[in-house]
Amino acid sequence: MRFSTFLALIGFLAIVGAIAAGVFFFGGFYNVAASEEDPWIVRKLLPLVRSASIRQHAVDKQPMSLDDPAVVKAGARAFDVQGCWNCHGAPGKEWQKFSEGLRPDPPDLKEDAKDLTPEYLFWVIKNGINMTGMPSFGAIKVSDNDIWSIVAFVKKLPTVSEADYKAWTAPPTVTPVPNPR
Repeated sequence: MRFSTFLALIGFLAIVGAIAAGVFFFGGFYNVAASEEDPWIVRKLLPLVRSASIRQHAVDKQPMSLDDPAVVKAGARAFDVQGCWNCHGAPGKEWQKFSEGLRPDPPDLKEDAKDLTPEYLFWVIKNGINMTGMPSFGAIKVSDNDIWSIVAFVKKLPTVSEADYKAWTAPPTVTPVPNPR
């Protein structure tokens, strides 16, 4: 087989593949229901595309020490107030039942946080991820400092006890001032 014939065959197969993919996706054959498992190729390729995109865009550097206990505690409060625990769980708090219906499943941050860089986490929290249920906290005007504090908490999450989380997220106690008479 000549080289030009080989190239023509490759071109023909690429065109046929593109047409088949177009018919599959735009013809309504791809089922977008969250109750259905994604096809193998989608399950394998989308995480690769997502990770590559995040790594490319996650360039912000932390403006504070993420090891500062005050920053970690503030991050725990922000994590709780923003409702992150609903999908990702927290020490002593179960994930909400609805999060089991999200596709892809929300990551278990207690397990995954150790493998993710602070820059990666910051970018995801700030920008969200399309078609995953992960919202953009930057779009709802959560400050970068609050997002960095959430990152600090998430990085510490694998070692945070239930008692610490409960103490860090408890509403502040207000001591009433006695009324002098």
